[in-house]
Amino acid sequence: MSGHDHGDDGVSRRKVLECMTWAGTGVLWTVTGGVPRSLGIIDSAQAATAAAPGMTFLQISDSHVGFDKPANPNALGTLEEAVNKINAMPAKPSFMIHTGDITHLSKASEFDNADRIISQTKLDVHYVPGEHDFIDEEVKLYRERYGRGTKGHGWYSFDAGGVHFIGLVNVVDLKAGGLGNLGAEQLAWLEDDLRGKSKSTPIVLFAHIPLWTVYPQWGWGTEDGGRALEHVKGFGSVTVLNGHIHQVMQKVEGNVTFHTARSTAFPQPAPGAAPSPGPMKVEDAKLRGMLGVASVSFKQNEQRLAIIDTPLQG
Repeated sequence: MSGHDHGDDGVSRRKVLECMTWAGTGVLWTVTGGVPRSLGIIDSAQAATAAAPGMTFLQISDSHVGFDKPANPNALGTLEEAVNKINAMPAKPSFMIHTGDITHLSKASEFDNADRIISQTKLDVHYVPGEHDFIDEEVKLYRERYGRGTKGHGWYSFDAGGVHFIGLVNVVDLKAGGLGNLGAEQLAWLEDDLRGKSKSTPIVLFAHIPLWTVYPQWGWGTEDGGRALEHVKGFGSVTVLNGHIHQVMQKVEGNVTFHTARSTAFPQPAPGAAPSPGPMKVEDAKLRGMLGVASVSFKQNEQRLAIIDTPLQG
């Protein structure tokens, strides 16, 4: 977490972050000049978002379709619950980002089932792969479905609502417990992609494994993530969205806000709170409070970005 612990209404930012991570409290974050400000819990946050015109998009992550172990015997069912929550939103988002691990074992049937459920949102979906999407024998099923028009192993960029979005791939040849990596080819492409962009253009980077080092002992970080961030440091507003760790964590460094999303499948332990990462079994009544989706809003010309984390329950 980053350094200053002051917050609104006498609540420290650290305390608010703890609530987000452990209690499943949805918090709306506005970011102005790289400094986050908490506006409140989810009901008031949704009201504030509905009142403010601008682009809204959703992030979901780590669906792990095909997972059926005790931590969640029905990962497809909780993905469907997430989709139902999205479809019930009062204002339709512009599009959705999925930050990887769509499937658990890269099986064609798992990709089919994921597509069947996610397509019910009737939203355009922009994907990046997780390591679980790259383990079929020829590593082709993800690319055949989602890789058209992308570069290399699946990286790409697009513009929406005055924001430049960049999808990165940091799960190629990932070793068990090892850090993610981007590689020289992708970093060179990133530099070229940003060349000529106005420094006032808001940038959103999204990839599966966190681009910041959360907990290297568990491989929760990207070994050359710092090199990617060097390319965006001159921009006034940068947001980095990741998955992989199945819990909400947020950090701010200067003009860059880092945010990891909950899974729709199962929680993982907090860094260092268990001998190793992996699916964490919790009481059935608590599971849906630890799964969820994130809504991100951008109001043009104000360099402002707001993130609402919504648990499936609670």
